[in-house]
Amino acid sequence: MAHLDMGGTRPPAVHPPLLWDRIVRLSHWGIVIVILANEVFTKGGSPVHVWFGFGGLALLVLRMAWGIIGNPEARFSAFPPNPLAALRHMKQLLKGKPRSYRSHNPAGAIMAYALWACIAFMVASGISMSGPNPFAVSARQAIVDSGDWSQLAKTTEAGDDNEADGWVKDAHEIVANLILLLVALHIGGVIVESVVMRHNLVPAMLVGRRATKADAKTKPQ
Repeated sequence: MAHLDMGGTRPPAVHPPLLWDRIVRLSHWGIVIVILANEVFTKGGSPVHVWFGFGGLALLVLRMAWGIIGNPEARFSAFPPNPLAALRHMKQLLKGKPRSYRSHNPAGAIMAYALWACIAFMVASGISMSGPNPFAVSARQAIVDSGDWSQLAKTTEAGDDNEADGWVKDAHEIVANLILLLVALHIGGVIVESVVMRHNLVPAMLVGRRATKADAKTKPQ
């Protein structure tokens, strides 16, 4: 039982630190939904695929802005990309004695920046293929569905030069596969850190707080 102070009142409960705020969680899970939708459930080039891509762009811009003006743990200054520090952290993990970080650890930071860069490229290459106006994509798809190929030829004549750039499409698909690989590595890293460091990282991203073994020892019974 927790001890009582001299006034006979119970001391306040000790909570684990607030790790990820609502903006970080919103952008994180929103981007997860975008990646899952565009990789599994939508057809490349379809209006829905394009709209999800623009949604990913909005979430990425939100996260970039929050990395500058947001809470201390969310700012880029809290987890600068440092490959050497990431390697040191990996060695510490192998030895079972990794250092704890209030924000991203160095390996997680590298992963975050790599994913953001890939998503930015996906959006840029997607816009170069579909155009900056998602309504135009929807209108074009409606023409395709109607079977009016003469009208389709008129609407796509101006975009023939862009469609000829097949390398953009190839790069788009390659980076899409790279994102899946990075996501798999990210999930693996979460599992390893959760086991080795006993950090409940998934609840931290779901509800904003994470509990560690040390926290459990300090909680009143």
